[in-house]
Amino acid sequence: MKFFSIKLTPMIKFSKLIFATILIASIFSTTTAQSDFTQYIDPKIGNVSMFLVPTYPTFSLPNQMLRMFPIKTDYIADQVTAWPLQVMSHREAGILRMKVSLGEINKQTWTEKMTIDHDREIVRPWHYSTYLVDDKITVSFAPASKCAVYKVDFPVSDKKNILISGTENMKAIAVGSNAFAVEEKYSYTKKGITPTTSTMTAYCYGEITDTEGKAIQNLQITTDKAKMTIVLTENAAKSIVLKYAISYISAEQAKINFTNEIVNQNFEKTVDKGKTAWDKVINQIQVKGGTVAQKRSFYTALYRTYERMIDINEYGQYFSGYDGKVHKSDRPFFVDDWIWDTYLAKHPLNTILNPDMQSDVLNSYVTMYEQSGWMPTFPEILGNHLCMNGYHSSAIFIDAHRKGIKGFDVQKAYEGIKKNLTEGTLIPWRQGAPKVGLDDFYYANGFFPALRPGEKETEPLVDGFEKRQPVAVSLGMSYDAWALAQLAKDLNKTEDYKKFTEIGQNYKKLWHPDMRLFMPKDINGEWIMINPKLDGGRGFREYYDENNGWTYAWQVQHDIEGLTSLLGGKKATEKRLDQFFREPLDVKRNDFYVDGSNSTGLVGQFSMGNEPSFHIPYLYNYVGAPWKAQKRIRFLLDVWFKDNIFGIPGDEDGGGMSAFVVFSSLGFYPVTPGLPVYSIVSPIFEKSSIKLPNNKTFTVIAKGANAENKYIQKAFFNSQEINSPFFTHQQLMAGGTLELVLTNTPNKEWGK
Repeated sequence: MKFFSIKLTPMIKFSKLIFATILIASIFSTTTAQSDFTQYIDPKIGNVSMFLVPTYPTFSLPNQMLRMFPIKTDYIADQVTAWPLQVMSHREAGILRMKVSLGEINKQTWTEKMTIDHDREIVRPWHYSTYLVDDKITVSFAPASKCAVYKVDFPVSDKKNILISGTENMKAIAVGSNAFAVEEKYSYTKKGITPTTSTMTAYCYGEITDTEGKAIQNLQITTDKAKMTIVLTENAAKSIVLKYAISYISAEQAKINFTNEIVNQNFEKTVDKGKTAWDKVINQIQVKGGTVAQKRSFYTALYRTYERMIDINEYGQYFSGYDGKVHKSDRPFFVDDWIWDTYLAKHPLNTILNPDMQSDVLNSYVTMYEQSGWMPTFPEILGNHLCMNGYHSSAIFIDAHRKGIKGFDVQKAYEGIKKNLTEGTLIPWRQGAPKVGLDDFYYANGFFPALRPGEKETEPLVDGFEKRQPVAVSLGMSYDAWALAQLAKDLNKTEDYKKFTEIGQNYKKLWHPDMRLFMPKDINGEWIMINPKLDGGRGFREYYDENNGWTYAWQVQHDIEGLTSLLGGKKATEKRLDQFFREPLDVKRNDFYVDGSNSTGLVGQFSMGNEPSFHIPYLYNYVGAPWKAQKRIRFLLDVWFKDNIFGIPGDEDGGGMSAFVVFSSLGFYPVTPGLPVYSIVSPIFEKSSIKLPNNKTFTVIAKGANAENKYIQKAFFNSQEINSPFFTHQQLMAGGTLELVLTNTPNKEWGK
């Protein structure tokens, strides 16, 4: 990369003597209050979406298997359908659904919803509680790793009921008078030339006690097909505690999980241990300054980055949906990831905050490849979910490798990535199927051909809704080929480095010099002159994917210099960026959103609500106008990420968008995963400190940072002045201080 050079001297360490002037107890109390930032987490932020999928108030421990969120139509609804015992996959409604009621049980009891009072809810990642206004019942929940606890506070009633239901595949039995075991089978059919079905079973073991952990008298457990009822016949107010464990291995393993985690643990202790687990990860980043609203948005975003991936290793063994077998292993086995969304910022964030976990994540990916024969892209519990185009697992491996993360078989990873890119089909939603004619066309011509308007699809594997997405897939392939080439270079695979470097330049074959956009070509190599703002049907998928041609004009993170050259140089690129943020839709907004519902959070043609846009405002740093990046990023954070139920501008996608908020709020961002370099903007906080796992601290200081003071006048790294809007991952992990001098007027020369 030729856009920057950095020369830094070692950090000059300063220390100040702090005199004690108050009681030790007071000092301790103040310090504790200042260092606990979990108070700013609000899982309700973003629970109402603009168009598509909202966030969910997920209750879990960081990156752990046991998850729960209430089953409701949406946040606004004041009725709950059920509380699940487990959420298997991100955003999906949970399984083994629990209800509560009073009195006699009839057919209607199993289907009627329960009315809540929003204002009486406790919503914390480690503690949930809600009040049912009709029956005066309080339902509370606290998660552990593979286990959880429900506490139900019943009023006076002669019958107090807990009902658990599932599909026709659910089987339940009573185990003695106060315990039960449940299992339920699930399946997932993978699309391909020959569709295959993966199956697995979720097992549950649970016990019902009073709040002191003692068995409850007058308790009846009855089971039927797909149903289980727990009835307490005691005409007095009563609190019932339901402790349970989940396993994907066996009923015996569920009981082992129960014994290891929660057998002698009450509800309050589970809440406390959950809070401690969240303290550890949230307080790893400590900030000073900013508004309460900004802290709420920031720390809620940080919480969201720990929703996935999840570790499903159950004390030395795990079930794998990639070969349908149980494996022994002392390492975590992480699943539930959507690479198309998370390779941009979430995985790079993990390389900073928890490189050991990232090593385990990559080892899990390699293991999935060994078990299934294909490197996954959307690895879920039951196997690779065939969703979104591209093979961006290439990105997380080169990025981690370049950042010194080890502990995974990099040669095997290279083998899997190369197999995906050379033997698998790139047609959307068919990862893992052998390549077809359109793939051969790509390797011969360097782009995927588009259909002309009205032309019928010729390839049966192309999904009727997702379409070909030929421009998006062509651009994604260029990035993935570049990532593989860079890994080949590091592994001394010279021929592959040359080959895939050339493929990485194929993006240029769809560049239309007059339109100054990437445009579709037909099978004869002729331009299809569509309207790049509006054409392509739902999600613009006939040519692009979820975003229009104006967004995909910047989808070349791996060769910013090459893209700048196509645009006519740095000054011309700067002007084009300005135009991009100001370019009109040319139609009424409601008409645009008929097809463009994924393109939310609009500023001109820029879509804050969708992942391909994240890096675009940072491109100002590469063309000599960093002050514009500072201005744009602050505006985007202030406008689109509010601390309320509408506070996420698009599909958050399990940490994908939230990682953008975390990085940008701190004042830097990884524009190109695979290049261990961060692009600087102005932070929203006056001081941010990241406690690194190597016992060092990276600090960003920006005194006086606020809505007006967002322009960088000078910058210092470890007290050495720098005039570059970049620093390296190595410098960050070595610890030190980035100090930014901010004012309310831009310094148009800094970083130029």
